[in-house]
Amino acid sequence: MRTKDKAWRQIEKGLGSIGRLRILCALASNESPSQTKYSLEKVTGLKPMGVRKHLKVLTDTGWVKEHDYNPPVYTMNLDEPKARFLMDFFKKMGCL
Repeated sequence: MRTKDKAWRQIEKGLGSIGRLRILCALASNESPSQTKYSLEKVTGLKPMGVRKHLKVLTDTGWVKEHDYNPPVYTMNLDEPKARFLMDFFKKMGCL
């Protein structure tokens, strides 16, 4: 498989839903860069099952990190170039 095809599929998977965009925007925010599932539900207006489903996809892409706290905390993975690009994109688009 070509690297370009693999990268494009990752982008489609990560950005393929308004719910994931809302979560990414919330995590990219400087106001609260780390959030629990509950806080993401409140900020995004998504239901608990939706937040869980979308976080699974986002952590699988490597754009979001799950930190081992009780409860788990989620942040953008700034070690991942695409996640850093998305943070810059959200800032430039006025999402943050």
